[in-house]
Amino acid sequence: MAMQPPPSWFNRPRWTEREARAALAALERSRQSVSVFAAEHGLDPERLYSWRRRLGGAEPTTFRELIVRPSATVSSSATSGSPFEIVFASGVVVRVPASFDAATLERLLEVLAQARAC
Repeated sequence: MAMQPPPSWFNRPRWTEREARAALAALERSRQSVSVFAAEHGLDPERLYSWRRRLGGAEPTTFRELIVRPSATVSSSATSGSPFEIVFASGVVVRVPASFDAATLERLLEVLAQARAC
């Protein structure tokens, strides 16, 4: 599917509420992260976050404890290129190899977060 060029009003200094809603709807349809969508459309990501908060569509910010420890399969002399695990409170464990692709990992974490929200 070819990407549509952004509407000309995307780069206006100020958006109306209607324009902001349209931009947020385009973001949602794209299924991209805010940062990727903003970069592709020449927008400041904070502008999208701000409008999302303002219009009530932002998820509440929550913090979770993250404990980082070496995997049982990793020796104590491991280097920074060693594999690691992400263990979620739900019990889901994601084992990440040393040669991981950051974009793929980011997408996986987004999918897991969306699945949790459903």
